[in-house]
Amino acid sequence: MKNSILDIARDCIEIEQKALVSLANHLDNSFEQCIHDIFTSKSRVVCTGIGKSAIIAQKIAATMNSTGTAAAFLHAADAVHGDIGMLNAHDFLCCLSKSGETEEIKLIIPLAKNVGCKIIGITSNKDSYLSKQSDYMLYTPIDKEADPNNLAPTASTAAQMAIGDAIAICLLHLRGFSANDFAKIHPGGSLGKQLYLHVSDVYPSHGKPTNSIDDNLASVILAISKNRLGATVIVDHEDKPIGIVTDGDLRRLIENKKLNDRLTAFEIMHANPKLIEADALAITALELMRINNISQLAVIKESKYVGMIHLHDLIREGLL
Repeated sequence: MKNSILDIARDCIEIEQKALVSLANHLDNSFEQCIHDIFTSKSRVVCTGIGKSAIIAQKIAATMNSTGTAAAFLHAADAVHGDIGMLNAHDFLCCLSKSGETEEIKLIIPLAKNVGCKIIGITSNKDSYLSKQSDYMLYTPIDKEADPNNLAPTASTAAQMAIGDAIAICLLHLRGFSANDFAKIHPGGSLGKQLYLHVSDVYPSHGKPTNSIDDNLASVILAISKNRLGATVIVDHEDKPIGIVTDGDLRRLIENKKLNDRLTAFEIMHANPKLIEADALAITALELMRINNISQLAVIKESKYVGMIHLHDLIREGLL
């Protein structure tokens, strides 16, 4: 082989990287005006294309929807067979075509304009039909594709993807779209749970292992065994956590031959246990466990001990 696999891969990435740098340098007032008009109109963006560009158009629409911009996908081939009817007056039709001369796109544009749509053209050809017919021409300069035949859409689709992401993120910033907004439309999966699942949603599902400072060893072992959380929290007379005893502590007492019936919870506990507020995000609890290399946290509300959250709870919720 003339070039190694890694050399070919690096060349591909470098070609696409150069396309993205060039794209960033060619952003102009048309892009800025496009963002402003979409934001102020509150209208929908309908993304369309053919072939690989259709796949990118679908992804751009999905990204917009997930970041607060109303969007839809229209396959250009289906558009000319009836699906053009989905367009509404004041929609923005975002057309993706490297050449700007795609036949289906050329058929769609006059129909969309008759409906009252504004045309966003994403193309690598400034002299194309799409470029000349667009209300907003977003130029994606491409010197060459990454394949040796300069045919397979690679650098061009990377540029299309990037400019679509740029549109979505600019609109996100203008809207002040927050993590809470993101959580409202991403309730499923670990990503959504990171943003909305709280400790209070998890810890009530099991017991509350508790001991006082004067409890004997048998009481401590019973609390740990009964609740199956691997630990018990030692509280003072105001129900505030002052210590914790884990099953690991008990094993070490046995190994060191220091286990005896006269020990009290106070004598074997670790003082100042790691705590988490009940209204904290569950992902915060997970990070605290990771940092301290522990498996459970005492949960507090208004400084009082209310329960325990275990690493297994977070695994079960899909956060790990």
